[in-house]
Amino acid sequence: MPELPEVETIARKLAVGVQGRTITDVDVLWQRTVDRPGVAAFKDALTNTSVDRVRRRGKFLVMDLDTAQSLLVHLRMSGRFSIRPAGPGKGVHKHARLRLRLDNDDWLVYVDPRKFGRFYLVDDPQELVGKLGPEPLDPAFTAQTLHANLAGRRGEIKRLLLNQHFIAGLGNIYVSEALWQAGIHPRRSAGSLSEDEVHRLHHAIRDVLVQGIRNAGTSLEDRQYALPDGGTGSHQNHLNVYDRAGETCPRCGYMLERIVQGQRSTYLCPFCQPSPDRS
Repeated sequence: MPELPEVETIARKLAVGVQGRTITDVDVLWQRTVDRPGVAAFKDALTNTSVDRVRRRGKFLVMDLDTAQSLLVHLRMSGRFSIRPAGPGKGVHKHARLRLRLDNDDWLVYVDPRKFGRFYLVDDPQELVGKLGPEPLDPAFTAQTLHANLAGRRGEIKRLLLNQHFIAGLGNIYVSEALWQAGIHPRRSAGSLSEDEVHRLHHAIRDVLVQGIRNAGTSLEDRQYALPDGGTGSHQNHLNVYDRAGETCPRCGYMLERIVQGQRSTYLCPFCQPSPDRS
């Protein structure tokens, strides 16, 4: 599933091709792609509206429209956008689920092989994003804020960081990378982190996200994450631990491991990230 750096990269790319354009036609190819309102109302309300701004909140893409409504998209496992120029067959893709025609005749095509992604046309984005946690790259998200929010938490730190109500936008890749960088074992109790450890974690979270955005996101071997222009990210070439079990730790040379938490893979260095069970 695309995480904050991937969604941020897509939002920035879409802003170039979509922001300021008018949607002249709406073609829903798989009806369940539209969560709300109904498909007919969705098409009617979206046609002939202009996209004022494209942005991101958490893992949601947000397109603010000139009607004061907003179109929110959650890509889920395999959703991606493709901007295709006018011409015969240019808006066609075998996994296309929804297409928006723009006033320059480009097609904004939503492709989703696994069909999990959803579109939401709402009067107020807070309807969907209001309960999300803070943005980790927002200046208001400080180490002191993180320390206060972790206080008294008994759950595992890695699983808490994946909770979108606790902090928005983080996912499996960047949490594994941040915990490795901070030298914190993923199974540590969140409330057990010292002030120094929280400061290291706060710095690591922001650092791995900034680097991920700089490298246009992480495109793994499944290539489910791709940019609207057809390109891919390069951050997979800069990962320190994620999906590298059995390889050597770039910091200490110890063999990296994979564990499972909440049915998700976690990658770590057992030397750099001491287990809470280690005596």
